[in-house]
Amino acid sequence: MGTTPGVTSNWTKIPSPLFKKAVIVLIDALRDDFVFGSKGKQFMPYTTQLVEKGTCHSFIAEVKPPTVTMPRIKALMTGSIPGFIDVIMNLNSPALSEDNLIWQAKTAGKRIIFYGDDTWVKLFPKHFVEYDGTTSFFVSDYTEVDDNVTRHLDSVLKREDWDILILHYLGLDHIGHLTGPNSALVGPKLYEMDNILKKIHTSLLSKEEESSLPNLLIVCGDHGMSETGSHGGSSEEEVHTPLLFISSAFEKRNGPLKQSELVQQTDLAATLAIGLGLPISRNSVGNIILSVTEGKTMREQLRFLHLNGFQLSTLLQENMPTYEKDPGFEHFKIAEKSHGNWIKLYLEGNNSEVLLNLGKKVLKQYLEALKILSSSLSKQVAQYDMYSMMVGTVIVLEVLLLLLLSMPKALSSRAEFEVPLSPPLFSLLFYLMCLMLCAVHVIVCTSAESLCYFCSISWLMAVGVMMLISALMCVILSAFGKMLENPKLPAKNPAVSNSSWSELDVLMLAGTVGHAVSLGASSFVEEEHQTWYFLINTLCLAVCQEICRHYFLVKECDLQLSTAVKQNFEDIEETAQCRSVDISSCDSKLGKVSSSGEFLKGSEKWMGLASPWIILICCRLLRSLNQTGVQWGHRPDFGHWLTSSEHKAVLSLLAAISLVMIFILVQRRCSLVSKIAMALGLLGIYSYRAAIGNIVFPWQQDSKDISKGIIEARFVYVFVLGIIFTGTKDLLKSQVISADCKSKSIGLWEVYSGLVLLAALLFRPHNLPVLVFCLLIQMIMTRCIWKPLKFDAAQITIMHYWFGQAFFYFQVNS
Repeated sequence: MGTTPGVTSNWTKIPSPLFKKAVIVLIDALRDDFVFGSKGKQFMPYTTQLVEKGTCHSFIAEVKPPTVTMPRIKALMTGSIPGFIDVIMNLNSPALSEDNLIWQAKTAGKRIIFYGDDTWVKLFPKHFVEYDGTTSFFVSDYTEVDDNVTRHLDSVLKREDWDILILHYLGLDHIGHLTGPNSALVGPKLYEMDNILKKIHTSLLSKEEESSLPNLLIVCGDHGMSETGSHGGSSEEEVHTPLLFISSAFEKRNGPLKQSELVQQTDLAATLAIGLGLPISRNSVGNIILSVTEGKTMREQLRFLHLNGFQLSTLLQENMPTYEKDPGFEHFKIAEKSHGNWIKLYLEGNNSEVLLNLGKKVLKQYLEALKILSSSLSKQVAQYDMYSMMVGTVIVLEVLLLLLLSMPKALSSRAEFEVPLSPPLFSLLFYLMCLMLCAVHVIVCTSAESLCYFCSISWLMAVGVMMLISALMCVILSAFGKMLENPKLPAKNPAVSNSSWSELDVLMLAGTVGHAVSLGASSFVEEEHQTWYFLINTLCLAVCQEICRHYFLVKECDLQLSTAVKQNFEDIEETAQCRSVDISSCDSKLGKVSSSGEFLKGSEKWMGLASPWIILICCRLLRSLNQTGVQWGHRPDFGHWLTSSEHKAVLSLLAAISLVMIFILVQRRCSLVSKIAMALGLLGIYSYRAAIGNIVFPWQQDSKDISKGIIEARFVYVFVLGIIFTGTKDLLKSQVISADCKSKSIGLWEVYSGLVLLAALLFRPHNLPVLVFCLLIQMIMTRCIWKPLKFDAAQITIMHYWFGQAFFYFQVNS
C-alpha cells in the first residue's frame, strides 16, 4: 500500500478515468420530489425527460444529520460522515485538512473551477484555478445569488482549460427559508435550474465529438427541505435528495420508469474518484455506485470494487482493534480470494459460461462485503468518547449549579456573594474525592478497548482535572451548607411561606435543569418545542397560584392593618375634638381618595388574575399557527393555509393588522420623531413584502415584482438605524446629566423599538402575529405580574428565557 493520503491497492493500480470532464451542479436544498415528483414534471421538463428516457442514472441520496451545508459538502467530497460539531463550524468554515476528492484531483494535475457558495472556497483554499464565491447569509436574495453563478457559464463552457467545474446554487434554499417549499417562487426557480442544466448538458454533448472519452454531468442537493422550509433535522424531506449521473456513456432508458434506488450521499466521493481515475479518499465510508460503470468489462468492474473494498478494509483496520472478526472484513477476504480464482481463469483464456457465472458471483460477494464494511465503519463514526464527554459534563454541571446558588445574592441590592474556598480545599472530603476519581480514571483507562481523549492526556493534567472536579463539588456543598445556616430572608409578602425558595423558584430551577438533561436524548432534541410548550403552560399555572396567594391570602393581614389604621384615626379625631379642630373636610377628602384607590386596586387584582389565562390562550393560538418538529412538521396548519396563493388577500390583511398592532404596542414611550420613523418603517416592511410577492397592495392586483424588495428593505434599515441612533443619543445624554432619568428610559425604549422594527422586517408575513403576541405577553407580564408581585431580576430573567425559547418554536423553527 502506498503512503499517499489517498488509498491505493498494491494488487491493482488506479484504473484510467472513465470521463474526461465532470460538471457538478449542486442545488442547495433540492428535495427528491422537486425532481421526481409533480413539481419536477411541471417545472423541470428537460431533466424529467433525461430521467425517464435519456442517458441518465437517477438515485435518491440519503443524507445523514445534521442536514446543513458545510457538513454535507464534507460528506460529498470526503465520503466521511461529519459530526454535529460541524453545525457550529458551518458558521465559519475552516480549511478542510482531511483527505478529499478536491485535493486528490488537484494533486493529479486536474484544473478545477468553482462558482457559488463561498463555503467551498473556505474549505478548499488554493485548490481552484478560478472561483467566484457568493455569501449564503443574505437569505432574502434568491435572484442575484444565482445570477452571480450563471453569468460565468457561457464563457467557461466554451473553454477547454478545465477538467472539473463545480456550481453551487443557493437560490432555492433561500426561497425555502423565506416562504417554504409550497411557495409560488419555487416553480420559477426550478424552471431556471432546468434551463441551466439543459445549457450545460447540450454544451458537454457538443464537445464529445472531439474527445475520446465522454463527459459527465452530476446533479445533486446537499440536503433537502422540510415542510416549513428549514433544514438541519432528520425528517424524510430533509434527508432525501436527488442524485443524477448524466452522460452519453450510459444507455438510454427503455420501458417503464422504475423507482429510483436509495444510495448514501457518501457514495458520491468513491464513485466520482473512480470515474475521474483518482484514489478514493482515505476516510471515505461510501460504496461505488456500480451502475455508473456500466459498459465496462467484468474485469474492470471487479477492479473498481476491489479498490473500494481494499480502501474500506484498510480504514477498518485503523479504527477497530478486532477488525479480523468483523463480518465485512471476512466477506471481503472471501470475495478477494474468489476474485483471484476468476483472474486465473481469465488469464488462461477461459471464455466459457463458468467464467461469466463466477464473475457474477464475485461481483455479488464484493457488493455484500462493501455494504457490511460501510455499515461497520458508519457505526464506528457514531461511537462517541463517552468517558471524556461525561467528565466535561460533570464540570459544566458543577459550574452551573454554583452559578445558580450564587445568583439570588449576586442579583440582590447588595450584590455580594462570598464563595467559600479555604475550608473545602483543606477538608478530608476533598482529598477522598480526589483519590476516588483518580482510581476511577486508572480503571477506565486501563480497561478501555480503544483510547479516549481524556486517557491520552498526561497524568499530571488528568490529576489536575480530578482536583478541579473535587474542589468544585466541595465548594458547592460548602456554599449550600452556609445558605442553610444563614437566617431565612423575610418573604416578599405575608401570605408567602417563610422559605427563601418558593414553589415558583423550584419550578424554574427544575424546568431549566430538566430541559438541559432532556437534550441527551435525540427524540427530545427533535421535539424540543414540546418541552418548552409544557414548561410555559406549567409556568402560567404556577404564576396564577402566586397571584391568587398575593391577592386573597393576604386579605387577613390587610384587614388587621385597616383595623389598626381605623383605631388610630378615631384617636386622632378625639384629640382634634378636644382641640376644637374641624376635620369634616379632611374626612370627606380621605373618603374620596380611599374609594378611588379601592377601585384601582380592584381592577388591578382582576387584571392580574386574568393575565395567566390570557397568556395561555395566546400561546394556544400560536401553536395552531405553525406545526414544527419531526413528527408533526408535515401536518397542515393555519400557516400553510395563509401562505397558499389562494389566500394572499387574507395574509395581506393579517400582516397589515399585525404591523398596526406592533406600532401601538411599541410607540407609547418613544419620542415623536421615533414614532414617525417607526410608522414609516412598518409601512416600508409592508411594501417590501408586497414587492417580493408575499402579500399584495389593495391597489395592486397583479403580483408583478416592483423592485425585488431591495429598495424597500434598505428604506426600512435606514429607519432602524435612525431609531437606534436616537435612543443611543438619549442614553448618552442621561449619562452626562445624571438626574435625567426620563432620557434614559426613553433611550432604552427607543433602542428596543428599533430592534422590534428589525425583527418585523426579518419575520415571514404569516409569522407577524407571533411578534404581536410576544409584545402583548411581555406587556401583560410586566404590568400585571412582575411589578405587582415584585419578582426579582433572576426570576424575570428565567421567565424571559423560557418564553423566548417558546416563541422561537412558535415561528416554525426547529
